[in-house]
Amino acid sequence: MNTVSDTTIETSLLTDIERVANNRDTQALTRLFDHYAPRVRAFCLASHPGSNLMADDIAQEVMIRLWNKAHLYNPSSASLNTWVFTIARNARIDYMRKNGRYQSDIDPESFWSEMVDESADPFREAQQKRDETRIREGLMQLPSDQRQVLSKVYLEGKSHSEASEELGLPLGTVKSRVRLALNKLSVFIKR
Repeated sequence: MNTVSDTTIETSLLTDIERVANNRDTQALTRLFDHYAPRVRAFCLASHPGSNLMADDIAQEVMIRLWNKAHLYNPSSASLNTWVFTIARNARIDYMRKNGRYQSDIDPESFWSEMVDESADPFREAQQKRDETRIREGLMQLPSDQRQVLSKVYLEGKSHSEASEELGLPLGTVKSRVRLALNKLSVFIKR
């Protein structure tokens, strides 16, 4: 996409989140859903390939949280994408914690690797592969300290506190590196 259309889309999404926050505008929520739900699904499927039901549940939960918390969005604190994907990360962690309580003798690694997705959509798969490639390339362009923290938080699903403990870094440093990495990553990916 070119910069003009990216800016137009971003402005439109910001207007929609304001309409949801101030007027409870369902049409604005529909546009946000159309834009973010597939991206949230791809985000979930990147870490758990084949788990379409989980991805659908998390995408729905993210949209419910957007509806309920739109008034809390502060554009001076983070971009809308960062805010939405932070909600998605937290929803995924909540989902995994909630569903992780149930013990099973099934090895999830072998289960997902053997599962065939009967509802495979070649266009969605192509888009997901392209997004994965762009994200992977963007990650490789980040400084190693930022890449390490981002991997702990987003790929391993660790909280900022857990990443701080594991890496032996102050919590503020972890949060700063995550924010810096996400900002740089969004620039790399938009190219």
